[in-house]
Amino acid sequence: MALSMRVSSMTSKVGVKNKVVCAPKMNKSIASRSIFSLKATSDKKELTNLDRVTILSEALPYLQKFRGKTIVIKYGGAAMKDPTLKAGVITDLVLLNCVGIRTVLVHGGGPEINSWLSKVGIKPNFKNGLRVTDSATMDIVEMVLGGRVNKSLVSLIQQAGGRGVGLTGKDGQLLKARQMTELDIGHVGEVTKVDPTILNVMVNDGYIPVVATIASDPAGQALNINADTAAGEIAAALKAKKLVLMTDVPGVLRDKNDIKTKIHSLDIRGCRELIKDGIIAGGMIPKIECCIRCLAQGVDAAHIVDGRAKHSILMELLTDEGVGTMITG
Repeated sequence: MALSMRVSSMTSKVGVKNKVVCAPKMNKSIASRSIFSLKATSDKKELTNLDRVTILSEALPYLQKFRGKTIVIKYGGAAMKDPTLKAGVITDLVLLNCVGIRTVLVHGGGPEINSWLSKVGIKPNFKNGLRVTDSATMDIVEMVLGGRVNKSLVSLIQQAGGRGVGLTGKDGQLLKARQMTELDIGHVGEVTKVDPTILNVMVNDGYIPVVATIASDPAGQALNINADTAAGEIAAALKAKKLVLMTDVPGVLRDKNDIKTKIHSLDIRGCRELIKDGIIAGGMIPKIECCIRCLAQGVDAAHIVDGRAKHSILMELLTDEGVGTMITG
């Protein structure tokens, strides 16, 4: 299904109990692409005004349900590389924020890190899917994630009419971590504590926090944190309604080569069984484990969605069918 509908007037006028929800003027050319239609991608007909009103009315129960709630979105993969997909993600975030849904964006930036490592003559190195991060690599990771990538996302949010604020896990002692000594991969950490105070202050005032996943250990050493893991821990600390992991796959598939075998909903027990049976395997396992951990800590639901699909966030959250896999406790 595709997403397209004009709601610039809605996003600029809707207010909630929070002090400020979004900037008063939203970029109309972006806003006109930001809401969704429940039409199939093959339906090329121009939407009528009645179509638009019907679509909005069908989304209303979800907007009411999530109004005032917190949703944490992990952003990475192809959706960060394609300018059109990136614009769609940003406008989805701004729209959710403007209708009273507290949104937090947690991001990675692997491709850009690799690009800058190559520019300074450092060959990217991975072990068991994790980036080997020596001191020189950590300097690049911190500069690229906390600087170039983070601030570019904040800028896009501002252009779309939202109010983004860039952070790393170091700011406000948001993320505390320890180095993963079990693997010889350098300055890579796992989260030991989340202090969500700074995030709560921001979302309560209508800002969209944009978090780069760099943390500090007790000695102040910067550590590179897996973005999925960080997003899950942040969602748990915020008691978020939902965690959304954007990936480069359609969701959990029974047959990885057949999109028609996508599983639309799972519970924790079902996830464990699929891991045991080898259906959930490889890089999907840590994502599922991340979802399970945050559910165990009070998050209502976790979603794995395809970041390569336009407006997949809105389609997953605001339609009955969704477009990914929803996992519940």
